[in-house]
This record gives sequence, structure tokens and C-alpha cells, in this order.
Amino acid sequence: MRDLKGKSVLVIEDEADIRQFTFRVLDFEGYTVLQAENGEEGLRLARETCGLSMVLLDLRLPDCDGWAILEELKNDPELSSIPVMIFSVSATLRHQNKAFLMGASGYLAKPVDASSLRQAIAATIHWEGVSATSCPENATPMARSTTHAAITTQQCLKT
Repeated sequence: MRDLKGKSVLVIEDEADIRQFTFRVLDFEGYTVLQAENGEEGLRLARETCGLSMVLLDLRLPDCDGWAILEELKNDPELSSIPVMIFSVSATLRHQNKAFLMGASGYLAKPVDASSLRQAIAATIHWEGVSATSCPENATPMARSTTHAAITTQQCLKT
């Protein structure tokens, strides 16, 4: 099991160009970025990684529905405290409300520019106050570099 120290983001996104763009932006900001191209791989990485700061989740994945991944993450006692930001082209108010009701911490509509991505990630991690205080017994430490991202105010959906 990986033990991440500092700020880390798991990106679950099937489109390689979007995944790579997200990686470059967040890596440049000093985040440890894990990448999954489908839901099954994303869940595996989330379960095998201790100290994960947040998950950026696409709703349209090739192997399963992103809603099902969100539900799995929020229903798993080991993962439920990890903030999940939905990252999707489908940005209807109905989808946003559903995401928040299911426990998502944020909703980011694609396409997104680097500045908006950085701000949304930094705000989510800051406001959720995520810390890697405990790890399962079988966790194996993995050294990673850390930096602090600029903190911005979180935008909330008003219903």
C-alpha cells in the first residue's frame, strides 16, 4: 500500500489528453498525482493509497458509471472522508445537486483551464482539512515531495 505524505490527487479520467493535462498542472503545483483511466483502476488505487488528499472523478468512464464510483468511495469507511470532486462535461444543475447529495465536495465542468483547475483543487483540499493521520496496518510508506498550493475560497452551489 502506498503512503502519501503531503497533498495528493487521484485523477480518474478515461481521456488520456485530459488526464495528462491535469497531471501536468497539478504536478507543476507540487501535488503527487495518481492516474487511473477507468473506474476499476481508480477504486483499486484509492484503496491501496494511504493519505490521499482528494479524488478528481469523471462521470463518464468506459467500464462503469462515475456515479457508481462516487457511491463506492462514499460508502467505504476507509475512503469516505476523502473529498471527491466531480470532473465532467455534464454540468447540469441536476447533476451538480445529485453529486453534492451523494457526498461530492465539488463539481468542476470540463473544459477547464489550468487556473480554474488549480484553484478548485487547492480550495477543496484546504476546506476539507484532509490529513493522513492513520493508515491500515499493511501500508507501506512511499516517499513523495510536497509543496503548498495557493489557497482560494471554495465556491458552493446554492440550491
